[in-house]
Amino acid sequence: MVFRLAYAGQAESARRQMAAGRRCRFDAAMAGTVGHAPYAHGSTPIKGERDYREATVSGAIVVYYVSAGVRTVTAVQLINL
Repeated sequence: MVFRLAYAGQAESARRQMAAGRRCRFDAAMAGTVGHAPYAHGSTPIKGERDYREATVSGAIVVYYVSAGVRTVTAVQLINL
């Protein structure tokens, strides 16, 4: 199952600040991991909420919400390492 990826506020700002090559690699990694299986790939639930998760993707920590009903993952925080 493929999920649509969306970036809100701070996450989109941090993504845009990545160098073009790094952003391209990050986008591909997000699509290939979280975009296909948002509950897998080493992600962990935050605050006991199954749909509020954190994962490390391509050298960045991504905090995101999963909306399984509409197959969307919305990144709300992105920390470049």
